[in-house]
Amino acid sequence: MMLRSGLQIDSRNAQTQHENTTPSVKQRSPVLESMVSNEKRSISEPSMQQLSQKVRVISQESSWWELFGVDWTIILFWEISFFVGVWLLSFNSRLYFAVGMLLMGLNYGMIKTKGSHLAAHNALCHSKRWGKVWKHLFLEFQGTFSVDAACDIHIKVHHPYTNVIGLGDSSTWRVPFLPCYIYMFIAPLVLPLLTPVVGLGYLVQERRWRRLSQCSLLAFLGLASQTLLVMAAAKLSAVKAVLVLLLSRCVMEIPYLHINIFQHIGLPMYDKNNKPPRLHLMANGALNLTRTWLLDLNFGHSLINCHTEHHLFPQLSDNMCLKIKPAVQEYLQRYGLPYHEKDYTERLHYFVKNYKDLMVKMPPITEFVGIQ
Repeated sequence: MMLRSGLQIDSRNAQTQHENTTPSVKQRSPVLESMVSNEKRSISEPSMQQLSQKVRVISQESSWWELFGVDWTIILFWEISFFVGVWLLSFNSRLYFAVGMLLMGLNYGMIKTKGSHLAAHNALCHSKRWGKVWKHLFLEFQGTFSVDAACDIHIKVHHPYTNVIGLGDSSTWRVPFLPCYIYMFIAPLVLPLLTPVVGLGYLVQERRWRRLSQCSLLAFLGLASQTLLVMAAAKLSAVKAVLVLLLSRCVMEIPYLHINIFQHIGLPMYDKNNKPPRLHLMANGALNLTRTWLLDLNFGHSLINCHTEHHLFPQLSDNMCLKIKPAVQEYLQRYGLPYHEKDYTERLHYFVKNYKDLMVKMPPITEFVGIQ
């Protein structure tokens, strides 16, 4: 009995000594739990860095044709359509004349949206020098707008502060004193006249006199060259040729206005002091329109069915936005983030029905309370 009890005491002492000398899980738990919790948090929470890495891999594996070639082919197609349209004006036929004006209008629709938009974001090539050339060509020479206004308003404000009240909330598109149907279907026809006024007016407001003279010269040369082509083809006077140009530029102005309001207005708006992180801001504040072949081809994927992808990765071309779309959609939905997508006609009915709340009243502010 004495021997057994002694052995039991020794074994207990040895076990106690072993427990005291061996690091316990509890002693290491603060560090380990911190590491594990950080790892779990990085896995369970969406990250802009993580999504960017996925998109970077897709971009690096893409060919020049996918990066830029597809979009340049579409741009060249619409550029050629302008000259075909001018050529059709030379025929003594009202039908040919109407088709010619339609093609010229579709060309301007591409210039004002797809061409100018991609050029402003430097999404047409890798070269910064050539990027500047495309900006002045599409925005000023052909689009009669201002590179400075496009970059300062769209690139530096709208994109970083999407749906932030007073900054990138698309409030510049609101004209509260206009009735619904006038605003939605008639007022856009004035945009060809307002576009150069807004572009040059911005330079006057900012007192950029040198840029004002440069932009005015390029816009005048672009408009004059197109006027001369119409005069030569259709045997029209200068005044009538300018009227033909302005009327042709109205062709895509109604859907142009619509897409600018459909994709942000009516979605959550934030105060600048309480806006969410970039990934959440873009996921909540941008909306894709379902694919429509004419709008996709003329305006570009980044403005139609890949607008969320464009706001997340604005440096990518239209074709690349379309290519990364499945990866972005899967990532956002996997982490429970919104991925807004609506049909054009559905959005149109929604705005007509709720015009006063959306386009007249100030939008309510959504408070971001962080990730729960």
